[in-house]
Amino acid sequence: MTAMVRAPAETDAVHISAPPGPSRTWAVLLAACAGQFLVVLDVSVVNVALPSMRTDLGLSGSGLQWVLNAYSIAFAGFMLLGGRAADLFGRKAMFLTGLAVFTLASLAGGLAQEGWQLLTARAVQGLGAAVLAPATLTILTSAVPEGVARTRAIGTWSAVGAGGGAAGGLVGGVLTDLLSWRWVLLINVPVGVLVLAGAAVWLTESRTERVRRLDLPGAVLVTAGLATVAYGIVQTEEQGWGAAATLLPLVGGALLLGAFVAVEARTKAPLMPLGLFRVRAVSAANAAMFVCGAASFSMWFFMTVYAQNVLGYTPLDAGLALIPSSLSIVLGSKLAPRLMPRVGARNLAVSGTLMAVAGFGWQSTMTADGTYLSSILGPGLLMMTGLGLAATPLAALATTGAAADDAGLVSGLINTSRTMGGALGLAVLSTVAASRTAGGMSPEALTEGYALAFRTGSGVLLAGVVLMLLWLPRGSSTT
Repeated sequence: MTAMVRAPAETDAVHISAPPGPSRTWAVLLAACAGQFLVVLDVSVVNVALPSMRTDLGLSGSGLQWVLNAYSIAFAGFMLLGGRAADLFGRKAMFLTGLAVFTLASLAGGLAQEGWQLLTARAVQGLGAAVLAPATLTILTSAVPEGVARTRAIGTWSAVGAGGGAAGGLVGGVLTDLLSWRWVLLINVPVGVLVLAGAAVWLTESRTERVRRLDLPGAVLVTAGLATVAYGIVQTEEQGWGAAATLLPLVGGALLLGAFVAVEARTKAPLMPLGLFRVRAVSAANAAMFVCGAASFSMWFFMTVYAQNVLGYTPLDAGLALIPSSLSIVLGSKLAPRLMPRVGARNLAVSGTLMAVAGFGWQSTMTADGTYLSSILGPGLLMMTGLGLAATPLAALATTGAAADDAGLVSGLINTSRTMGGALGLAVLSTVAASRTAGGMSPEALTEGYALAFRTGSGVLLAGVVLMLLWLPRGSSTT
């Protein structure tokens, strides 16, 4: 395996409490996976509730868009900071803090009486998620020794996270149809309270022994840079790529991230040790996860709108129709740990991505009068099984190639890569689809746009396959 990068001497000492016994490992895994499920679910669960939110709170079209964007921007922008905070101040402490913030913000959003109250709550939700998400993976990897057991645990974590994204449409549809849009957010409250209580009892604290000093200039620059880039990306859906409202934040975000790199190269206690990227597994796996995220996030969006806008499904029907695909990504993620020792992490990631490419290609043949079997079920199974097979080895490679005192940071980095990839991918593919429909709203015009988006997505994934073949370490099983 690639040699680990060591942090500066003052940070060499690491305190990680002894792994829990077998009787408690399942409880740690349950708490970590529950936290990951919640934060990923809330990326997409509000989609089908947006029309009801607009009617009830009087939101404008742009305001409705920011119900989604406020969460995703805060989530992506603060994730690296959340990962490093977990290393410095304790993984359990940050897990509990992030989950508490997320739960309280969910309550505030569900009780919102004005549009601005809902948007503020969604932004705070994203902040809580950014603190919580890196801690979930770090707690898991700290509790389970490196090897087959850890690989299986990461497979479960990947499956639950993927299932959270996949279940968003179904959960949102059921709650909105049977109760109201408010329960899309309020459902997080009882679940969050239960997980908080369990985590407080089951989890043990772990942190590095470095001085509790956070690189504030670096934290401000990277958070502002990522948030600004994310803002520019989401502007493309409404303004287009050439508009000043898009270009200015994209360029500004890039400059802020460049300044962040310059600061990290000179500071004694960097938020992001740049030497971490010399670990081939870390840099390559994050690049590959970025590409896979760009395709998988957009896939759920386009399959949902195709089912509703073209085939005439209700929100609940669309959620039910995607259940087999949701289960297939869980299946792929759970099969991956069994296959990795036999074929290697790199080969499995490549094979899974190629399977997803085949599914994207099949989905791109959709028609305005397509059947469920040929236009949703078949391609959905291929796409999601393949992406599930690829996600686990990529997460395992990214987290086993770095030193123990950077565990939280690396966990935040892999989550950031997937989230930012998803935001960029959805923005790009939405623009691609809109360019083909040219404003047409007929089923035939919409289908042509969606089909082009899936063809483009297959090309993106093929580029990811090339990247993996050239860059990922050969022969590693991470066991």
